[in-house]
Amino acid sequence: MADLSGMWLGTYWQAENPTRFEATLVQGGNTLSGRVLDDNYLGEAQIQGEVVGRRVSFAKRYLTTSPTAIQYTGTVSEDGNHIQGEWTIGRFDTGPWEAHRSQDDLVVDLQATLEKQDLTPATATVSGSTGLGSSSSG
Repeated sequence: MADLSGMWLGTYWQAENPTRFEATLVQGGNTLSGRVLDDNYLGEAQIQGEVVGRRVSFAKRYLTTSPTAIQYTGTVSEDGNHIQGEWTIGRFDTGPWEAHRSQDDLVVDLQATLEKQDLTPATATVSGSTGLGSSSSG
């Protein structure tokens, strides 16, 4: 079982509209807790749940805007760095979500993501004279 403690970046979709989030997770044994900050008006939320093997489940409650808990379930990747699953509010509102482990340096995290997708910019090559070499005067 992977330890999910740490920073995570993710997205959930509601009615096909994506919302990004940052999460700080703390895992002790099978118990999972943490804080989530969404990129929308709902603000900060707390989570409480559990991890069993590669399955994760937790309830997310916003601190100021909504008393209704949102239930999340998901599967952790074999390397422990990615989670994907489904969220549910009540019986009718549901959608997918995913998150990946973030490094403290988000620039390094972005570079790693770009390399995985083979989108890293090629090193620029300048052809012709650069004017930096030595020259002889005549």
